[in-house]
Amino acid sequence: MKPACTKRMKACAFAFGLMMAFADSTLARPLTQSDLVELAQIGAATVSGDGQWLVWEQSSENLLAKRTQRSLWRLDLTRSGGKPEKLTTLDDAAPTAPEFGADGALYFLSERPSATPTIFRVAMDGTRPTAVLASDGLGGFRIAPRGDSILVWADRRPHASFLDDKGGAPQAIGGARIFDQLPIRRWNQWADGNRSQLFLMRLRSGQVTGRGCAVAPTLVGDVPSKPGGGKEETTWSPDGKTIYFSLRVSGRIEPLSTNADIYARQADCSDGPVDLTAANAAADDLPTVSPDGRWLAWLAASRPGYADDRRVVWLRDLASGMIHPLTQEWDRSPDAIVWSADSRTLYVTANDTLDHPAFIVDVEGGAVRRLTASGHITLIAAEPDRSLILKKDGLTQPPDLWRREASGELERLTHINAEKLAGIDWPQVFRFTFIGAKGDEVWGLALRPPELARGKKAPVSLIVHGGPQSSLGDIWYARWPLNLALYAEHGYGVVSIDFHGSTGHGQAFTDAVNRHWGDLPLEDIQRGLAAAIERFDFLDGDHACAVGASYGGYMMNWIEGHWPDRFQCIVQHDGIFDERGMTYETDELAQDHWDFGNQPYYVAPADYERWNPVNAVAQWRTPQLVITGEKDFRSPSGQAVAAFTALQERNIPSRLIVFPDEGHYEVKAADTIQWYDEVFQWMDRWTSSAANANRRQAAR
Repeated sequence: MKPACTKRMKACAFAFGLMMAFADSTLARPLTQSDLVELAQIGAATVSGDGQWLVWEQSSENLLAKRTQRSLWRLDLTRSGGKPEKLTTLDDAAPTAPEFGADGALYFLSERPSATPTIFRVAMDGTRPTAVLASDGLGGFRIAPRGDSILVWADRRPHASFLDDKGGAPQAIGGARIFDQLPIRRWNQWADGNRSQLFLMRLRSGQVTGRGCAVAPTLVGDVPSKPGGGKEETTWSPDGKTIYFSLRVSGRIEPLSTNADIYARQADCSDGPVDLTAANAAADDLPTVSPDGRWLAWLAASRPGYADDRRVVWLRDLASGMIHPLTQEWDRSPDAIVWSADSRTLYVTANDTLDHPAFIVDVEGGAVRRLTASGHITLIAAEPDRSLILKKDGLTQPPDLWRREASGELERLTHINAEKLAGIDWPQVFRFTFIGAKGDEVWGLALRPPELARGKKAPVSLIVHGGPQSSLGDIWYARWPLNLALYAEHGYGVVSIDFHGSTGHGQAFTDAVNRHWGDLPLEDIQRGLAAAIERFDFLDGDHACAVGASYGGYMMNWIEGHWPDRFQCIVQHDGIFDERGMTYETDELAQDHWDFGNQPYYVAPADYERWNPVNAVAQWRTPQLVITGEKDFRSPSGQAVAAFTALQERNIPSRLIVFPDEGHYEVKAADTIQWYDEVFQWMDRWTSSAANANRRQAAR
């Protein structure tokens, strides 16, 4: 339970991220950017049907070899005190996406460089894996509950009838890309005319037989969705007779639509897909069937065109076809669904006041109860004994696997980075509230650098999250500019504000940013920074830099013109400089239109120009570091070039860094290290009188 808070700026602050214990305090050292990228990461995880084995994908960066190493690990859940072990026979396979079949064998996808993507099958006795299916463009799979079929997805030309049907007109002619309609690019790639499509294949003794069939050859769209969709957008009925999937059908201007629907298709290839949610013009996704086969659950938004509308859990009685909302009265937006083994409850996750916990939802009445405390939870599996297998992380806690018993007790199953994290001196983390815009209670975070001497102050790093419909809460970021602990480890007092537009504080709070990009969030940030400096005596408010990415980068450009004398420096990553250009260049039209009144620029240019940073360049004067990825199609790199040009024309100290192979954020280890190196050098330069006195030298 959180302590009660009054609605005053000084009212509520409490520490929740205490320093991790270590044996010898003399070994204490700071976390560095090299540490950050070298930490092992947990990817997809799965539990065997008999509940014995937990298997997960684990990846780590080899900085010397400049490549990512992938492996599969397993843990025997039936043995108390069991230790994780690596499946060494798969080392050469670069395995991903593990999933158990009905026969107890493990299937996985191998995506080795310069090799055809291949699905393999391996028994849990340590034998060598055998190939099940190899095909160009193969992206993932799901094994049927009875093990007699496999659902796969691969990039193919629209209307392909079979997986091996790779024909169709080329997208490029004579070296030129040619387009007749949108989309022309997504996230970090130019569209090539292919779509991620589902194909049903038969399995016999672990081997694919025949050509199978396309699941939805008449529909043009991507399953899983692009970018970022996964296997959670597909599922089987427990008897293996029906396939369910979500798909957004391509329209005349596909990027304006959020209307994904749930479809059902018989697994005997005898008929076409049936649209189960045609009545809803907004998003329907994450279909999930109860173990007893009675219910289909999914998440549904209600407002077409709004990607960040509140999701509500809906249920469909598969026998009668009757549907009803289950969580309509719950003012949170779930983003994952897992059924309990007895089909009586659902487990979901959702942002909730700086956390991303697990909740349990009663199927009969829709009552919702929170199950986990602080931190960020990813659901993996629900066991028959009502325990949950989870992935858990936080601001000072990289991800590990846990089991939550029915009693509520948490048992840690892995310590995958224990050796690499030995001796790390972690910052203290505080939460606080204050009265922000519109008189609303607003939440923030503050981090105290480790080893900061009592009575000393640290320069401030104000971190502004993206979105704007997002939250920078108790979560571990492996890359990009949002690992708050790393700023604190470098010697900065960190402040982050969940301003109006953030998620996890009720849908009205999230909606408030619509047509208010520049005023309500900025007022919250101004009030929140002042409240933090007043509340926490370790913050040196006279030496401060602001950092933001995506929408946070927009806010950096907005601050340049509307709060120009507050900060010693600014770091702007892939932000928006000119909203007029942005709305015609971004790959995500729907969200950009929605935030400015759900209308295009040419209909209401004044609504866009009201919050356009370019209009206040004459007031810019804060030194700014501008960073972009040349393959960023969300906030195109031309926005960064324009911002840098404006800074140079006004003779403002500035630097532009362009990563030629990166998109909206850095994914390569070397680029991530360079990103933080450049940012810290820039911030240290402009806050040097304070930073150099308090910062520990981080040896890499």
